[in-house]
Amino acid sequence: MPSTIIRSFEYRPETRELEVLFTTGRRYLYREVPPEAAEAFRGAFAKGRHFNARIRGRYAYEELD
Repeated sequence: MPSTIIRSFEYRPETRELEVLFTTGRRYLYREVPPEAAEAFRGAFAKGRHFNARIRGRYAYEELD
């Protein structure tokens, strides 16, 4: 299902980084995200709801240009 808040995301298992692009155009990099958390996010039916419940506030992040 398309998300109303998340446009796309990419997970890099070698560095455990999750890059998320929001529909607003803002991009964030989340660090130390375990592979199982990224896989659960990938498989979630409601990406925005899953992101807010399981990723936001749990991992260190930075906004990218």
